[in-house]
Amino acid sequence: MARRVKRRYAAERRFRLLGLFAVVASAGFLAFLLANMVMNGAQGFVQTRLVIPVDFARAALPLDGARLRGPGAELALAGAGLPELATRAATEAYGERGAAMIADSGWTVLRDALKRDPGLLSRRVMIAIPAAAAFDQAAKGRGAPADRALIDRLRARGRVETGVSLPFLFGSDSTDPVQAGIWGALKGSLFTMAVTLLLAFPVGVLAALYLEEYAPRNALTDFIEVSINNLAAVPSIIFGLLGLAVFLNLFDLPRSASIVGGMTLALMTMPVIVIAGRNAIRGVPPSIRDAALGVGASPIQVVFHHVLPLALPGILTGTIIGMARALGETAPLLMIGMRAFIATPPDKLTDPATVLPVQIFLWSDEIDRAFIEKTSAAIIVLLVFLLAMNSVAVYLRNKFETRW
Repeated sequence: MARRVKRRYAAERRFRLLGLFAVVASAGFLAFLLANMVMNGAQGFVQTRLVIPVDFARAALPLDGARLRGPGAELALAGAGLPELATRAATEAYGERGAAMIADSGWTVLRDALKRDPGLLSRRVMIAIPAAAAFDQAAKGRGAPADRALIDRLRARGRVETGVSLPFLFGSDSTDPVQAGIWGALKGSLFTMAVTLLLAFPVGVLAALYLEEYAPRNALTDFIEVSINNLAAVPSIIFGLLGLAVFLNLFDLPRSASIVGGMTLALMTMPVIVIAGRNAIRGVPPSIRDAALGVGASPIQVVFHHVLPLALPGILTGTIIGMARALGETAPLLMIGMRAFIATPPDKLTDPATVLPVQIFLWSDEIDRAFIEKTSAAIIVLLVFLLAMNSVAVYLRNKFETRW
């Protein structure tokens, strides 16, 4: 007996140690993932700019203050030769390599400066222009040694500035990594998630209420329950094929639009909401229903005045977890064409759009090394988005949870 007790205690200690090892290993892998993402992606939020003297007065641009303040300012600036002026100014400041040191879109800084202050047309000013991708990488400690040495010399002269990359935060996709941004994909994700929530939540909750409170127990109900459980385990790409066949080919809805992406993800999320809703409704004690019926409430009042409010925390938690899963999906959206090159953020649900996971996938396939940090930075944004959604789920559960 003493030997058996000793073996039992030894087995319990081994089990506890294995459990502790599993927790430590999981936390270690998570910490490694987060540290790797932060180390690679932090630089994606930073942009290097070269300070260049630009003499607008000597350039004699075909512009005047009145035109820049009028409705045709954009058209006038587009044909004023600003790209050539930016290239010439960079060459005069830094020699033959000057033109290659600034981004191809660097002239837009001159355009924006003139729009803010037309008085610059008569002055020579110092303007910080975004550096080309190769020199931006050199300023961050990567790239060719010669480029890093040149950047160090310019930094010693006060000609290099480093700051938050506004194009990354407020721009859209671009072939130039200096101008590539996440706002277009983030806006598309918000539109897509809004459509998904508006469709999946009410239908899923009503389906859960019917199956749990009203549906008779027969073979048909059992078949529906099994089908819903199976749908929750179907690979997501199947829903993409369904969205392609129904929404695009049958109903001829706009390709690569947020509304189609939201409808496709709603099909994928709805079974999860139904299952979570049924479990939450089933968790409400029968005594609540009996007491409500005993004081004269009708069956529908019992459901909507008593059962549903008490089950709401579990329903909301399951819904947000399902939405978080949908936010990270890529395969179904690729099938409906949401991998298009989107240079302008969408303004409507029917506008061409993409989402953050697809944007990350597209950037990861680029050969330019500067897109590596953009990819990691976009992953950080996606993780923050997912963390925010899960935090909302935890808050709602703790706020409305009732212990029996």
